[in-house]
Amino acid sequence: MSEALKERYINFFTDFGFKRLFGSEPTKGCLIDFLNSLLEGLESPIKELSFRNTEHLGASELDRKAIFDLYCESETGEKFIIELQKAKQKYFKDRSLFYSTFPIQEQAAKGEWDFRLKAVYTIGILDFEFEEDIETPDKYLYNVKLTDIETQKVFHDKLNFVYIEMPKFTKSLEQLNSHQDKWLYALKNLSLLENVPDGFRDEVFLSFFKAAEVAKLKPIEREAYEQSLKYYRDMKNVIDAAVEEGKAALNIKLEESQKRVEEECRQKEEERRQKEEECRQKEDALKRIAELEAQLRNKERG
Repeated sequence: MSEALKERYINFFTDFGFKRLFGSEPTKGCLIDFLNSLLEGLESPIKELSFRNTEHLGASELDRKAIFDLYCESETGEKFIIELQKAKQKYFKDRSLFYSTFPIQEQAAKGEWDFRLKAVYTIGILDFEFEEDIETPDKYLYNVKLTDIETQKVFHDKLNFVYIEMPKFTKSLEQLNSHQDKWLYALKNLSLLENVPDGFRDEVFLSFFKAAEVAKLKPIEREAYEQSLKYYRDMKNVIDAAVEEGKAALNIKLEESQKRVEEECRQKEEERRQKEEECRQKEDALKRIAELEAQLRNKERG
């Protein structure tokens, strides 16, 4: 048995884990509950979300495109970009701002339009710390809006950024005192847990842990998870080694490793899709054979 399958629960920080637990219809309730825990006391609770196309093109062919990890819309029209960022990026905040412009632009109506916008939320789950905030080890959650510097009052509430520096979240199970704490603990420690912790027995967490069980994965899903986990571990190993060698080596090795492993994952994903299609065709053929056999038996009886 491979090392990945020895764990009871999948690693949330893999692409596979993130998409399975937050980016699929069966677990959409988990994503809604998580977002509400982040926005509690700030916004109206989200009741429903619909997944949208994650690839967004600019207004013209010359414009760049953006590919989000997850892109959702609430029942009242608010837009949510949810990003899982596993490694530091030189201009990460700039990229977040750039990405947030696409949900704004797509709201432009043809013809007469009064420029009224639905709110846009960019949620960043970060597996790293902002270098400029390294001296604030206790601050791991950032809620950012357009604010007047002098009065400290919100100037405009339609553009919102929420960042979570997961390495800074170090609370133990006994120190959790809110629903948000439980979510952050579950995300960070998921692959290390052997059972559902006490205090996580409500319906949303039970469904989250059930979907995260490695034993529940189909063979094709296990293979995809293995590749995703390998990519995640390779990236982490490259980062750790590069830190020891210096920041210059970090950027070079990380980019090379990311490109190589992304290509491997792309190839594996294509193979997985082909296998799924072959399985579907075989199932259809067997079903057709069974129907023909049933028809023959009916004729013989007649």
